[in-house]
Amino acid sequence: MTGYIIRRLIALLFVLFAVATIVYFLMNAVPGGPFSLGERGYDATALANLNRKYGLDVPITQRYVNYIVSAFRLDFGYSFAVPGNPPVFTLIARTWPVTLQVGVYTIIVSFGFGLIMGIVAAYRRNGWVDNLVTFTASLGITIPNFIIASLLLLIFGYQNGWGDPNKWLIPPLWPNGPAILSADYFLPVITYALAPLALVARYTRACVADALVADYVRTARAKGLSERAIMIRHVLRNALIPMITVLLPQIPNLLTGSIFIEVVFGIPGLGKFFVTSIFAHDYPMIMGLVLLVAFFWGITYLITDILYTLIDPRVRISSRGVS
Repeated sequence: MTGYIIRRLIALLFVLFAVATIVYFLMNAVPGGPFSLGERGYDATALANLNRKYGLDVPITQRYVNYIVSAFRLDFGYSFAVPGNPPVFTLIARTWPVTLQVGVYTIIVSFGFGLIMGIVAAYRRNGWVDNLVTFTASLGITIPNFIIASLLLLIFGYQNGWGDPNKWLIPPLWPNGPAILSADYFLPVITYALAPLALVARYTRACVADALVADYVRTARAKGLSERAIMIRHVLRNALIPMITVLLPQIPNLLTGSIFIEVVFGIPGLGKFFVTSIFAHDYPMIMGLVLLVAFFWGITYLITDILYTLIDPRVRISSRGVS
């Protein structure tokens, strides 16, 4: 197990290297720049001085090598667009807690209610409860979240006055943390949770329904086990592996922020900051955020493989991988 984890972490370094390489050259291929004459209004002399100060006057291959070497030392450079040119690491540390807290509560809401809805729909399949859950899940998946955000903001935010930051609903996740779930942030969490909740509900319903008609469930019922024992010991345990495969990769998306939701609700998190960095051609900030997301995806898939072995003893991690 330890050797497998070490090999996966080494492989993750190569993945991050490949992502950094592709994104760096694509990003620099876009016309314009952080200090281009048409966007910022600098004269030719000031533009040349800025490019020289931030190393943009050297060939792109040399800039790429310099960035990769610095990134391996966890130095992701300084922001071009933010006043004062703070380090990228500092900006991420400042904005990520806001996104992280919204994401954690979104995971709790979406996975908690989604699992319950999916299990109930599987037990009441083809009934009105199942149809209601399926219809609700379909709406959550098909309607874009920025449309839902706009409607909720119009109905509840403006008309009912849910704009007072002193209306606390849920305390911060940690002491002295941001008061993110005041009434101002209740709607973003609900909006953000609808799509993953729908996915969790639909996939849980499918996996649990398949497990309920399996031979081992009929055998357990014939032995006189209660439905609760059958659900915990047999149904959920066997349904968890396909559920983990699909649902666990949703977590990196939720913990790194939604661009549309943060922009609509004005949340100063990573998602909104990503948009402003792209429009400003803030190369170091874009690279830092992309590498952060790629790192989370790699760690999530590693955790997924490890969870396989904890849930199903038939799954083993060998030198060739998960089998």
